[in-house]
Amino acid sequence: MSSSDPRPAVDDRSPEHPKTYEVRTYGCQMNVHDSERLSGLLEGAGYVRAPEGANGDADVVVFNTCAVRENADNKLYGNLGHLAPMKAQRPGMQIAVGGCLAQKDRDTIVKKAPWVDVVFGTHNIGKLPVLLERARVQEEAQVEIAESLEAFPSTLPTRRESAYAAWVSISVGCNNTCTFCIVPALRGKEKDRRTGDILAEIEALVGEGVSEITLLGQNVNAYGSDIGDREAFSKLLRACGGIEGLERVRFTSPHPRDFTDDVIAAMAETPNVMPQLHMPLQSGSDTVLKAMRRSYRQERFLNIIEKVREAMPHAAITTDIIVGFPGETEEDFEQTMHVVREARFAQAFTFQYSKRPGTPAATMEGQIPKKVVQARYERLVALQEEISWEENKKQIGRTVDLMVAEGEGRKNGATHRLSGRAPDNRLVHFTKPEAEVRPGDVVTVEITYAAPHHLLAEGDVLNVRRTRAGDAWEKRNQEEQDKKQGVLLGLPKIGVPEPLPAVTGGCAVD
Repeated sequence: MSSSDPRPAVDDRSPEHPKTYEVRTYGCQMNVHDSERLSGLLEGAGYVRAPEGANGDADVVVFNTCAVRENADNKLYGNLGHLAPMKAQRPGMQIAVGGCLAQKDRDTIVKKAPWVDVVFGTHNIGKLPVLLERARVQEEAQVEIAESLEAFPSTLPTRRESAYAAWVSISVGCNNTCTFCIVPALRGKEKDRRTGDILAEIEALVGEGVSEITLLGQNVNAYGSDIGDREAFSKLLRACGGIEGLERVRFTSPHPRDFTDDVIAAMAETPNVMPQLHMPLQSGSDTVLKAMRRSYRQERFLNIIEKVREAMPHAAITTDIIVGFPGETEEDFEQTMHVVREARFAQAFTFQYSKRPGTPAATMEGQIPKKVVQARYERLVALQEEISWEENKKQIGRTVDLMVAEGEGRKNGATHRLSGRAPDNRLVHFTKPEAEVRPGDVVTVEITYAAPHHLLAEGDVLNVRRTRAGDAWEKRNQEEQDKKQGVLLGLPKIGVPEPLPAVTGGCAVD
């Protein structure tokens, strides 16, 4: 063991006090979902969640990492360095690193941070408790990276963040080869779950009180390619429509190449599939799309948007855009601006291109100067802000049903408001009614004011519908309160999974 290794030799914790854990998540929705699995595994092994804001003051700290962002490794090692002295002073404390960066860097992590106890990859998250115990007994770091999926994540125990909304993974991996994205190399080829298993999980979740599910995949609408059915995804959407008690179905993130007319029809014709679509554009230039290895062009993309709007006039469409991809000219950028004007996205998640180590784009010629990228980025953001505000203003006067959320309105306490999501996923802050309203319940309101990124309903709530989802939240909240009083632990954050669309072709970043 290295002399600089702060790993303590003795664990003097009292057996009367359960060990605590903290999971820190970086990156995409898949990582968020994986972290729910990691929490479930640890709680199954006897750990309890550390108080919110523990900031490393736990017996086990797990980093679920992302390799998409530039300098993601520097961020990780900075956080690990912060924990080193804490670990030296806390006997028995363990640190684990998993996720895409762990899959990519493997042994490098332990070499740079020898106080790390466990390194595991994207394919073997189910091994975490075993690896932690092995590291404790053998008193040396355990590095185990599987090259292929050992168990589909949804077969593992789960500690869901929300009592009333849930992720449901329908596939893992990606068969695309986008030149800016390293995720397929780290998550592997696409592997689909059996439709029956997916529907069984959804039915079980509904039985527990969940009323909203988000179907999740790196390229979610390619579902079926692994099982030989090109219409499997639209069939799955329609099947979700037959599940009693399931009020809202969403999915993320699709790819324009695989977005077919049968999916649009299924969305429009299935009442509980929400009128919301996240469709990653990345660039409006055919030249840049080709360099990105995106297998569609501007005309194809705009045609999809047109068809969606014909079938669902009130659908909110969001997107991802990369500015300053290698070789992007001013003319290329103007093509992106053209698509933004034509598509009129409700919101766009815009990013300045930065080199992702290990991707083909990182070594391409024609890297754009930072100053040029920044200027284009600011122009794009200004245009999209204008469009988002105009599109939100069209909502004024509409009556909508909101699923009440928790933690989505930072100023709610001061403004005496609550927050919820409309069917199209727009965020609405509304006046708190006299009647009790719980997260998961549904309220009917009239939109009175629009800002670029949210709406207000300043009048009285028109109707409050108490739901099984609200009952589930109330039950969990009470259980957590009882647990807090029993073992002096803080409440975990409870709320609808953040609708963070994928950033690059179905692969999202934080």
